[in-house]
Amino acid sequence: MIKIKDIQKIVDSYDKKNITIGVLGGHSGLDICHGAKKLGFKTLAVCQKGREKTYTKYYKTHENGRGCIDETLVLDKFSDITKIDVQEKLRKKNTIFIHNRYFWVYFDFKDIENNFLVPIYGTRNMVKLEERDIPKNQYYLLEKAGIRFTKIFKNPKDINRLVIVKVNEALRGYERAFFYATGFEDYKKKSEDMLKKKIITKELLEKAVIEEYIVGAQINFNYFYSVIDKELELMGTDTRRQTNLDGLIRLPADEQLEILKYLKPKMIETGHIAATTKESIIEKIFELGEKFVKTTQKEVPPGIIGPFALQGAIAADKGKEEMIVFDVSMRIPGSPLTRFTPHTGYLYGDSISYGERIAMEIKKAVKLDRLKEIVT
Repeated sequence: MIKIKDIQKIVDSYDKKNITIGVLGGHSGLDICHGAKKLGFKTLAVCQKGREKTYTKYYKTHENGRGCIDETLVLDKFSDITKIDVQEKLRKKNTIFIHNRYFWVYFDFKDIENNFLVPIYGTRNMVKLEERDIPKNQYYLLEKAGIRFTKIFKNPKDINRLVIVKVNEALRGYERAFFYATGFEDYKKKSEDMLKKKIITKELLEKAVIEEYIVGAQINFNYFYSVIDKELELMGTDTRRQTNLDGLIRLPADEQLEILKYLKPKMIETGHIAATTKESIIEKIFELGEKFVKTTQKEVPPGIIGPFALQGAIAADKGKEEMIVFDVSMRIPGSPLTRFTPHTGYLYGDSISYGERIAMEIKKAVKLDRLKEIVT
């Protein structure tokens, strides 16, 4: 496994006046590069052939200052980024890579942990803990932090309430073929139907997470933890848009029932909607984030660096509002519109994006000669 001291040696060798911010071409790449350009950094997007036009054409940097992608590196597939010659190119450009969900969907965790000798802003060994079949994963951290999360049923025979079954698709392993069940018989009927239609496989079903379904207002709390200032910030709040679910719920109830005879609802994340929260729950939001940061520092040192999100729903149990978490993002969330919520504006005067906040932190670390503290 790559050690932090190996990465720190590389950072020491960098020309600090010519740092390049690197991203994968997808997820939150444009948000990161826009913020980096605003703070004076060079930008580089590593793209996969056939999916590169957004970065090589539509948002490339022009001489008149338009655009935010200075340079692209087009590879046959994303995972080629761990090839020796590609890594050498990135290091020659003094690249600090900002990892996102793409970075881990298209790679083997071990390959990144053991072979990718390029500094990553954030904690490289934490993102895998989003996966539900990893020891000491997000549920372990939430439990240690004392943060309420959805009840997990290990045995489908124990289902005694409405649950959502998170099973990966057979066709696209990184997307989940969710389905709901109210008891074991319901679970059995629906899973057998999906197996018959080859939407899922038996192996994937055995690895599925059966999670209590929370009836509440779904919301994502997007944070930033500054290692330099030792301070937690709330970047913004949002909720998800998912296909084909969003289209289905816009239909009248009788039409939904008719369509559901032929069509299964899916929850493939397509976008986000900015969602504000009332001020009376802001303190609770910060307390959750602070608990989570402290727990990661203890359990997975050095802990959270920079962006992360607690995603869940606000439920009103026993007359009080409480956040119940069902997902943790341990890297930049794929929601560039958090800057359209007011939280960073209350702190900085004007609302800022995740990309800009990350660039601010890197710039400050360079100025204070503390870059080694924020990369792994």
